[in-house]
Amino acid sequence: MDERIIVAGFGGQGVLSMGKTLAEAAMEEGREVTWLPSYGPEMRGGTSNCSVIISDKPIGAPTISEGVATCAIVLNKPSLDKFEHFVAPGGLLVINESLIDKKATRTDIDVVYVKANDISREAGTEKAANMAMLGAYIGARGVVKADTVLEQLAEVFGEAKKHLVEVNRKVIEGGIKAVS
Repeated sequence: MDERIIVAGFGGQGVLSMGKTLAEAAMEEGREVTWLPSYGPEMRGGTSNCSVIISDKPIGAPTISEGVATCAIVLNKPSLDKFEHFVAPGGLLVINESLIDKKATRTDIDVVYVKANDISREAGTEKAANMAMLGAYIGARGVVKADTVLEQLAEVFGEAKKHLVEVNRKVIEGGIKAVS
């Protein structure tokens, strides 16, 4: 396995935490992993993206160049415009349909449209659309187990915020269901 994922959106949408959670879940399952964040100085409201590489073999470099990503997960329209062409033919593009009113232009890739904000809202929170997108990715690709991701969330939130694990579980499951 050699999965090269780009996750992108506005700062504050949970792009980096989604990528980190995915990377940590893959590490927990014994895979080789890199996570490379990239964000502007303004963070909240500015652009934000990260690259996650998950492999069964050692990884030579943490970067993902144009045309070689196996997947791009985009949470806003500028990210779709910037990263759609990074996906290799036969790859996967996951689009947050709640915020992006534009369709993908590529016909040589698989495209999944997810109403991530709606899934989050239905689960009882306005702030977990990123987890709906993560669930959709997991459901479409099966690279890591949903249970492993949930275990990582419990560690990330810790005791002080453990009440957030349950709502995030619902959102992740909603994302998985959206692509099933």
